[in-house]
Amino acid sequence: MRFLEFHIGQVFRTKSLSITKENITSFASEFDPQYMHLDEEKAKQGRFNGIIASGIQTLAVTFKLWVETGSYGDDVIAGTAMNNIRFLKPVFPGDELHTVVEVIDVIEKKNENGIVTVRLSTFNQSDEKVFEGELSVLVRK
Repeated sequence: MRFLEFHIGQVFRTKSLSITKENITSFASEFDPQYMHLDEEKAKQGRFNGIIASGIQTLAVTFKLWVETGSYGDDVIAGTAMNNIRFLKPVFPGDELHTVVEVIDVIEKKNENGIVTVRLSTFNQSDEKVFEGELSVLVRK
């Protein structure tokens, strides 16, 4: 979609993605090698009683789900900011995540572009919000 097709209050819903233990440990071993993501025995003794996904993985899955809607298409130029990032609940192996995306701001620029800001809210299969954040991107008019 071009910049002029976005408007405040517009809402999109993504497909769902299942998070597996293998997804969690693979991501964590490369990008967030902490025990709560990798060591099942030690994680069982911790606050969450088992392995959980990295918050960074949850953010990445959220972004993937949003991009895969195709809403930006080839009109997106670049991301400009991420704000108010909040990891609200742990994501466990077997969780099924989907994201609800709401356009919260549109700013027209003098040139051929505009900035679209969306609030990304990711939920598990029980409709519990696990992640929330704002993403701003530069989009062609």
